[in-house]
Amino acid sequence: MTSTLEKRIKRNVSGRMRDFFVITSPGLESLCRMELMRLPSFSCETVEVSGGVEFSGKLYDGYLANLYLRTATRILMRIETVSASHFTQLSKKAAEIPWEIYLRPDAVPLIRVSTHHCRLYHNDAVSAIFSKSVRNRLLQYAGDPQAQGTPVIQQRLFIRGVDDRFSVSIDSSGDLLYKRGIKMLAGIAPVRETLAAAILMLAGYTGNEILVNPMCGSGTFAVETALMARNIPPGWNRSFAFMGWPGFRPAQWHHLRNSAESRFISGPLPPVVAFDSASVACDSLLRLAGSHPALDQIQVLEGDFFELNPGNLTIEPGLVVINPPYGKRMGTRRESRLLIQDVMKKLKSDYRGWRFALIVPERSGLGGISPEWRFHSIYHGGLKLELLVGKLD
Repeated sequence: MTSTLEKRIKRNVSGRMRDFFVITSPGLESLCRMELMRLPSFSCETVEVSGGVEFSGKLYDGYLANLYLRTATRILMRIETVSASHFTQLSKKAAEIPWEIYLRPDAVPLIRVSTHHCRLYHNDAVSAIFSKSVRNRLLQYAGDPQAQGTPVIQQRLFIRGVDDRFSVSIDSSGDLLYKRGIKMLAGIAPVRETLAAAILMLAGYTGNEILVNPMCGSGTFAVETALMARNIPPGWNRSFAFMGWPGFRPAQWHHLRNSAESRFISGPLPPVVAFDSASVACDSLLRLAGSHPALDQIQVLEGDFFELNPGNLTIEPGLVVINPPYGKRMGTRRESRLLIQDVMKKLKSDYRGWRFALIVPERSGLGGISPEWRFHSIYHGGLKLELLVGKLD
């Protein structure tokens, strides 16, 4: 990298404020904004919008958000906004974007285009224009990396056109942020880690109480709970796309990780008890918990929720989180409703004094509901569901 290019990168990317957009699942925007505002050393202005949270900050703040946010799906950094009403105009403006300060010469762009109320509505044509502009610009700084046998780096770019204005963003995350780099196998219709974290937050989990997770499946709740209890950032065990940017500063990243590690919570913690009637699920989670020191408080039991007495686990009440089968996993709507009614009866009879979080497909048919309990609409696998949280008297 030439000294001139390094100076341009420092002046225009790493040394100035940039606009970021944190994408979330529908309904998680407020939680994500709350997370941002509580990040260590984070003092940026944040704005909650439909589908996510916007903030302006330095690259360091983008690193921080990727490492720490539990409810974020992906984090984009805005590059440029151009106006164009015909393809020649768009091609000219795309070619003027200094791609070399955002992408390494060996980068291969993966471009996603969406348009709304634009005269240039052919997404493939728009994508081809931006792809060509990136390729031509980067070739000025290096030969064809593929021809030279140099490994390529894939980098996602998002182009969003609204009313003939095209916003260009670069993906700082890489894999979706629900991928924590720990749990590689998933069960049937698993809850994503981002949603599990949101549910734990809405239920008021503090890390100081026992958590019981019946019908645990692949153990998403158990793993997420363990990370939260130890104050381990969700991105601790994975890599990010920004590590391949020309403006990435490894020393700054190492400092951020060292600071995060200093806040880890060590020592004995209240257990996270996960159990399921399927021995395959229990064996898989048991192996996973045994392979990561951070998951040492997870206890795995094989058994039926309706046969477990929580008094055999703890004297003090804690939090019970349940994602029972529903929809295609369960069969008919009536069967699903009957199961959830039985779950509610079990909770009311055996979990008095406990706080609970229960995912249900609808608000009706639950029986007696305390006025102090709260419903939250959540989305899972394209379905709109309801999360019921409260304390069992």
